[in-house]
Amino acid sequence: MRISLIAAALVALPLLTACGGGDDAPAVTAAEISKALQDGGLKDTKLADCAAKIYVDEGISQDGLRLMIKNDGRTASATDPEALGMTKDDSEKAKSATNRIVGECLK
Repeated sequence: MRISLIAAALVALPLLTACGGGDDAPAVTAAEISKALQDGGLKDTKLADCAAKIYVDEGISQDGLRLMIKNDGRTASATDPEALGMTKDDSEKAKSATNRIVGECLK
């Protein structure tokens, strides 16, 4: 079961990352990220909520968070958020967040 949860955390980022963004859009909330995670296949609500909070707390830009909540066909096999349009800084923060998720949300 723990392996399944770790796998879910590791696939969460690629399932969330895609093209998009815009300066005039409202701020992305942890609730929206949690919903996107759940819509992307993560069925554990507590894990999705915990992961979403960490993604926000990690300081990913609003454009980066917007990229994360958009989902399209090419994200299912993606492993590098930078290759999908995130800045290098946001990509590093997202990877750091994923590591935190494994340590903090999968207890």
